[in-house]
Amino acid sequence: MKSFNEKVEHLNNTQGREALLGMLRGIEREALRIDDNGHLAQDEHPKALGSALTNPRITTDYSEALLEFITPVNHSIDDLLEGLTQTHAYTVRNLNGQKLWPVSMPCYVGDVANIPVARYGNSNTGKMKTLYRTGLTHRYGALMQIIAGVHFNFSVSNELWQRLYDDKMANGNGNACCSKSITFEDFISESYFGLIRNYRRLVWVLPYLFGSSPALCGSFIKDQDVDFEFEKTGKGTLYLPYATSLRMSDLGYTNKEQDTLNISYNSLPEYLEGVGAAIKMPSKKFAQIGVNVDGDYRQLNSNILQIENEFYAPIRAKRVTKSGEKPSQALARAGVEYIEVRALDVNPFSPVGIDATQVRFLDLFLLHCLLSPSKDTDEAGEAEIAANLKAVVLEGRKPGLTLQRDGQTIGLKEWMHELFAELSTLAVLLDGEDSHAYQIALNTWAEAIDEPDKTLSGRVIHEVVVKGTDHSVWVHQLAKDYHEFLNHYPLSDETEQCYADEAKASLAEQQKIEQQPQDTFSEFLKQYFKDVVPAGTFEAK
Repeated sequence: MKSFNEKVEHLNNTQGREALLGMLRGIEREALRIDDNGHLAQDEHPKALGSALTNPRITTDYSEALLEFITPVNHSIDDLLEGLTQTHAYTVRNLNGQKLWPVSMPCYVGDVANIPVARYGNSNTGKMKTLYRTGLTHRYGALMQIIAGVHFNFSVSNELWQRLYDDKMANGNGNACCSKSITFEDFISESYFGLIRNYRRLVWVLPYLFGSSPALCGSFIKDQDVDFEFEKTGKGTLYLPYATSLRMSDLGYTNKEQDTLNISYNSLPEYLEGVGAAIKMPSKKFAQIGVNVDGDYRQLNSNILQIENEFYAPIRAKRVTKSGEKPSQALARAGVEYIEVRALDVNPFSPVGIDATQVRFLDLFLLHCLLSPSKDTDEAGEAEIAANLKAVVLEGRKPGLTLQRDGQTIGLKEWMHELFAELSTLAVLLDGEDSHAYQIALNTWAEAIDEPDKTLSGRVIHEVVVKGTDHSVWVHQLAKDYHEFLNHYPLSDETEQCYADEAKASLAEQQKIEQQPQDTFSEFLKQYFKDVVPAGTFEAK
């Protein structure tokens, strides 16, 4: 099996560089709508933004107040971020004075009963989306669901796949995934899962550099029993001195019921088998909630996962689904098409939650994960992955922090310097002779290895602890500044009309869906889960 450096050298020519640069990217950014007081918005999703059910660019996530902006797939980083910025700019012009909360952890939260669950209309599909979110409320509480993040979708070019496939076939070494009989499509899926395994071993790098939630408003935990020994500053700011991403801690997107699933990433078939079993696995805890109680639906079902989207993971294998198709069915049909990175906090120092240096680093990081040898993961490896991530999430900037690599202790800084040395080789190749963009981005984040204050979490701590600014006050001022910036961001009449037309078309599409003949909701759910959920799950109790 070729090493990372050998693969990079194999691609070190004009055709190889062009194949590498053929990456496709997409961004999904979440942001809460807030009122003038910095409190969660209570009104409906603005009609000017279209239908949350059918608008391809602007939708909602868990809450009616939690907006999600989705970019089209793009080759160009500049075009990708310009499109994301335009979507933000159109949105703030249509919020009736409301603003976007520019960090991952929520704004001031009073009564959790005032967190509005997203509504998607009267169609069975829309009702199911709302009920899924109602189920999340009963299972984990509403607070966890209004934490915002950024998702980064990534795929490489067919040209790169062809070059890697041809090289593998010419240099097969008896490995199962390298055998002469493997198809091109299976090779792509196996390679993406190799990327995923390497990503999971190195995922701690992302919260170290890009984690930006070391502090939060005390209102977030006022009714929770937490084990963290928070320090306090200002009127109500809580923080952990060396934390990087409380969003990724036990306070954030976690599901302890899923700890027993042991879903394997060693191959696509093993992954699909694990997800399929999880969807069918009953939960005694969730069964106590009830499903349909006196005609009131509380969740989709009482299994560990209501649907596949409830599987919380820092990365997902994805394929665009056909109408009516579940994510796992799409993967089983045609293999992995792209991966979704889910370990990114909202960058509070960007008006759109992510910047170009981060995107370029992610390009390098994910290509490194793809091009590096990737052994299967066993139980000990899984434990190591979890322990490293937890250590960095809670104490990533702690001087002298050590991690475990293949059972051996290694300093975080030492490991990162080794990684960045290999990423540097790739950055030089991608830049070629006419650019230094990847090298500049890499050098920017390399400074944070030895100077943790230059990480995003370090910069947040500087604002709220060193400067002594209350977290909510600081974030609220950012919200105002970004609102002003986006409200005056240049949008052509044509661009603005395009968004307006898209919103109008999405409302018409939702209306069309709702006017079609519908089964009863109970029958709709039975049909949706007919091959998944045991009979009787949906009966009134």
